Amino acid sequence: MAWVLKMDDATIESGLVHDFDASLSGIGQELGAGAYSMSDVLALPIFKQEDSSLPPENETKNPPFQYVLCAATSPAVKLHDETLTYLNQGQSYEVRMLDNRKPGELPELNNKMVKSIVRVVFHDRRLQYTEHQQLEGWKWNRPGDRLLDIDIPMSVGIVEPKTHPSQLNAAEFLWDMNKRTSVFVQVHCISTEFTPRKHGGEKGVPFRIQIDTFAQGDSGEYAEHLHSASCQIKVFKPKGADRKQKTDREKMEKRTAQEKEKYQPSYDTTILSECSPWPDNAYVSSSQAATPSFASTPLCGSGRTCMCLCPLQQLSPTASIQDTQKWLLKNRFSSYTRLFSNFSGSDLLKLTRDDLVQICGPADGIRLFNALKSRSVRPRLTVYVCQESPQQSPLLERHSGNENGEQSISPSLHVYHALYLEELTAAELIRKMACVCSLPLGKINQVYRQGPTGIHILLSDQMVYNLTDESCFLISTVKGELRTWYFGTHQS
Repeated sequence: MAWVLKMDDATIESGLVHDFDASLSGIGQELGAGAYSMSDVLALPIFKQEDSSLPPENETKNPPFQYVLCAATSPAVKLHDETLTYLNQGQSYEVRMLDNRKPGELPELNNKMVKSIVRVVFHDRRLQYTEHQQLEGWKWNRPGDRLLDIDIPMSVGIVEPKTHPSQLNAAEFLWDMNKRTSVFVQVHCISTEFTPRKHGGEKGVPFRIQIDTFAQGDSGEYAEHLHSASCQIKVFKPKGADRKQKTDREKMEKRTAQEKEKYQPSYDTTILSECSPWPDNAYVSSSQAATPSFASTPLCGSGRTCMCLCPLQQLSPTASIQDTQKWLLKNRFSSYTRLFSNFSGSDLLKLTRDDLVQICGPADGIRLFNALKSRSVRPRLTVYVCQESPQQSPLLERHSGNENGEQSISPSLHVYHALYLEELTAAELIRKMACVCSLPLGKINQVYRQGPTGIHILLSDQMVYNLTDESCFLISTVKGELRTWYFGTHQS
């Protein structure tokens, strides 16, 4: 038997209202006799926001300066990657220099000039390690050109702009923070100039535009660092940047809406982000004519300028605190000199890889560990040279017998110099020969190898690559002099 309960709508509605009123009757009484207050509920632990780790709004630190490059960013950059901006070779681009100080911040800079240095440098660490050689090679291929210039007629508010002949990738100027300031820069090197040539269509390397700003100290020099910022760029031949930007935009338009969410939008301007200051021992071009890959630095024991590629100096355990600071600066760890201001050489060498990563972060920590533990690169070829011209080859020590039949060293002992070759090129060998014989590189006219029957064979890269036995070389100077060298080799 089925029971059916029939109730009209009015009855059902009145019953529901009664039950709902009854369910609300206890609210407020449980919280006390007073009136109900929402603030009491919000004060419960479950509603409290755990924001103690966030700094108060008035403690948020903003950089005192901001630099804006007036060039659009690429739309083909993923969300969490650094922006990338395409520039045309030789085109003038505006960089706006903005005062970003809060009221009352750095009042000592009011009504004073500051100095900014703008540079174009390598983005890849691999190229940063060989910056001097890379830029010297560029100078060799582009004599008389600069990597970076300031377009002075178009710039606004800059004072005393300077470009040094020895610093082809940098320029400096003074500016007043209270006035509108824009500096127009031109980058003359293109990204593919530092890419090994293979079959055409090589991918160019990225550069960075970096600006470091300094305040004037008591001595009158602008040596007090205030701020540094940089951005990633790629430089193309004229109008190449516009075509690349268009290509990236068309590729993004073909992607689905879901794929587009993984990429940054393209912005009309590029804001330079804060970074570590560029080290003081930045690239300085050698004053003498140089071949693509050597550094002209006074590293040899003679005290004169060495034309050979000397090995980098390692940090000694006996290095003092002052020597350790110099080593950090020389090896591009200037941002950590204050952190390690009380460390001697032995203190720094005792730190493990994990210690350095924790102190300096993954990138610089690993780089510092590798620099501290690095070993000299074994040369590909060792050449022993002797500047003599006897009747027979002096490559073997000559001995003579005495009255007792014992062997003794001949009075005409030949002293050799060791040349260590890493590149196995004629230019490298000539440079190191010039270094050993104290002959300026510019005074060498030609170098010949003495072949069979006394013929003279012009020195070439292929000849150096295949040096395996003793040889006789002739150095011809611009004055017509001939110097004879005897070589013995040792393949590493």
